[in-house]
Amino acid sequence: MELFKERRVLTVSALTALIRGVLEENFDQVWVEGEISNFASPQSGHCYFTLKDAGAQIRTVMFRSAARTLKFTPRDGMRVLARGRITLFEPRGEYQLVADYLEPQGIGGLQMAFIQLKEKLAKEGLFSELHKKEIPKLPQRIGVVTSPTGAAIRDILTVLSRRFANVELLINPVRVQGEGSAAEIAAAIDDFNRYGNLDVMIVGRGGGSLEDLWSFNEEVVARAIFRSAIPVISAVGHEIDFTIADFVADLRAPTPSAAAELVVRSKKELSAELEALSHRLHTAQLRRLDRLRSGLTLLSRSVTDPSRVLGHLAQRVDALESRLVREIGVLLERHGERIVTLSGRLSQQSPELTLKRNAERLETLSFRLDQAMSRRIGGVGERLRLAAGTLNAFSPLATLSRGYSIARKLPGRTVVRESAQLQAGDHVELMFSSGGALCRVEEPLPPVKP
Repeated sequence: MELFKERRVLTVSALTALIRGVLEENFDQVWVEGEISNFASPQSGHCYFTLKDAGAQIRTVMFRSAARTLKFTPRDGMRVLARGRITLFEPRGEYQLVADYLEPQGIGGLQMAFIQLKEKLAKEGLFSELHKKEIPKLPQRIGVVTSPTGAAIRDILTVLSRRFANVELLINPVRVQGEGSAAEIAAAIDDFNRYGNLDVMIVGRGGGSLEDLWSFNEEVVARAIFRSAIPVISAVGHEIDFTIADFVADLRAPTPSAAAELVVRSKKELSAELEALSHRLHTAQLRRLDRLRSGLTLLSRSVTDPSRVLGHLAQRVDALESRLVREIGVLLERHGERIVTLSGRLSQQSPELTLKRNAERLETLSFRLDQAMSRRIGGVGERLRLAAGTLNAFSPLATLSRGYSIARKLPGRTVVRESAQLQAGDHVELMFSSGGALCRVEEPLPPVKP
């Protein structure tokens, strides 16, 4: 490339954008076959998986707008044929296939979806003969769920008017193919059940390809037929084709005409001209769709598709969401471990355990206190006895008991220690070991010399 003839420093983002441009320009539409692995479909509706063979693998993404058209559920190990474009997921620097079409290898996508749904409903018992209701032999009121402009309703009307002219017919018109038609068919069946005044119900349409008949292979229609309290005849015509509605219905008619004949107990086949016209109409529709698809492809190459940018952004959001989920899981695990550790420590410090340990310690201390108090009281009692003996020895009462007395001069009651304190005529109070006496001093005597 001219870009690299001279030295030019590119950022990683700039280089990645250049590589993506080269890939998208040269691999705008490729067909790839391989085996699905690591299939994932998050809440965004996008599908992520890897296509691999014995020698290599490539990451693949199918965005919600394309995945919504899938009639089957991709699974790991399934071999498929994918159509799409090669691009580069810039945040990871990985090239990838952005698929816009996917079909199982060796079997069509619609056929795979048919098989998967049939297996699921069979396991739930929706096809069991135990749930089949008996078709009335002479119905007076017949309800029909079909297209008001299709050939099926004309055939039913023709047969009924010819075979049982006085029968009353109620038509609940619906679309019988295209997006949203299955929901209309299910709602019409529920409407007739709420109305209630019917003997039998015919649900069907004329013949066509598997794609044309697909509304009668939808789960919502199957469950509406199963819960119907009114007996249901499935009249989805193509005699060689069976739909999910045929397996769930109380009776299967190969064509709408046959359904009308069965309900009035007649035995005629579907018109060959109706089959031919249906086939020719289907073929013409397919050719017209192919022309329109080719023109749309040419136009899309000349116009930048905003969905590519949105697709990359959506893929990046999914990648960030996955990373966030992983980080939250790690954080929750760490907090869980911390909670377990703290719970163990808390159990060791529980009030009940602490009280038990303190009660044991208090019992020990109480015993030791009792012993210490006993020893201390014994020592104090002994010292008290010794002090009492000493006090008794030095007690004035003991001295008085030996014949001594205490003299106190009146009126102040001053203790007299020597005769010099007294004069003739003083009054003295004498205290003995028992009792006392009042005396008057006649004459103080001099001290006695030793």
